[in-house]
Amino acid sequence: MIKVDIEKKLRGYGGQQVLKIAHDFPAGSITKIYGPSGAGKTTFLKIIAGLTEPDKGKIVFAGNTWLDVDAGISLSPQIRRAGFAFQNYALFPNMTLRQHLEYATNDSQWIERLLKIGQLETLTTHKPDYLSGGQQQRLAILRALAIKPKLLLMDEPFSALDPEMRSELIANLQTIWKEFDMTVMAVSHDQRELDEIADAELFIRS
Repeated sequence: MIKVDIEKKLRGYGGQQVLKIAHDFPAGSITKIYGPSGAGKTTFLKIIAGLTEPDKGKIVFAGNTWLDVDAGISLSPQIRRAGFAFQNYALFPNMTLRQHLEYATNDSQWIERLLKIGQLETLTTHKPDYLSGGQQQRLAILRALAIKPKLLLMDEPFSALDPEMRSELIANLQTIWKEFDMTVMAVSHDQRELDEIADAELFIRS
């Protein structure tokens, strides 16, 4: 279980607004997060991961306090160990595809399994500039999974994939999520995109 109760001021085109979320996410659940552009969906994921600080609030994961603004507690992203698949992929330009995974884990068998899941086995020596958008997106997801996180955060994770690849990848990912009892939060611009896999949803209003 992850319990989130946070507030953060946001600056948008329409002026300042407040991202305010109080929500419980059951362990092992898959939550679809959606809402209008600029509502703070990406910011919300970054707050949970420890990459952005809220103005107020608490985050408790599996009974451990990750964040308590009033108490001055804010665990680092390295301690929280959430897997994060970024919307812009955030890949290292000078690293090969395999090196991205080796940076996260030294388990060679796990790396081979991830490569198979992402159908990237033949591209291991390629650097990001030589990968298509869909291949980069799959690599970003695999890198997030490489640490075997208990919490996986994904920001628009399937936007660059064609329908067939998307369906195959999601089926493989669901097997991994269930095997490791991962709690998954996935942001989507399309309210219906993740309906077939999500068992909960969170709408963030602007």
